Amino acid sequence: MGLIAKIFGDPNEKIVRTLEPIVSEINQLEKKFEVMTEQELKEFTLELKTRIGADKPGVTFADDHVVKKIDEILPEAFAAIREAAKRVIGKRHYDVQLLGGIVLHRGQIAEMKTGEGKTLVATLPLYLNALTGWGVQLVTVNDYLSRVGAGWMAPVYHALGLSTGVIIHDQALVYDPEYIDDFC
Repeated sequence: MGLIAKIFGDPNEKIVRTLEPIVSEINQLEKKFEVMTEQELKEFTLELKTRIGADKPGVTFADDHVVKKIDEILPEAFAAIREAAKRVIGKRHYDVQLLGGIVLHRGQIAEMKTGEGKTLVATLPLYLNALTGWGVQLVTVNDYLSRVGAGWMAPVYHALGLSTGVIIHDQALVYDPEYIDDFC
């Protein structure tokens, strides 16, 4: 550790400390979501969409009240997608993954190593921002990652009442649980 770092500390640690209360709030909500039925989870997605108010004509991401509402519902949205992932794919977001999701939602970079759950982390800001109804996109470096990621996570989004599509090379596919063999 260099002299400057010893004096001023690691700037990443400072950022993490500011985000820890949000992670704590998400963790406190876990029991609330564990007892929800599948239908209640889907209905909760609709409730969050209504609370954001992005469905009103002329409302965009540039509107401060929308940005504020999205940030206000972040803990509940993250707790909801965490519960859906636990039920559908048997994966629970760890605290470090929640931190990564918050950082990505804020438009910052979260460095993660192979095997640390980047695909699972991406579900957090994708779900949160999809609640606006304006659609969200995730870009990967190749068709393989698009296919695998969409095939793995589409059932999680579906459990919350969201649709998923993927573009692979020269074809576009939409997830439908009735035709799972045709998707990715």
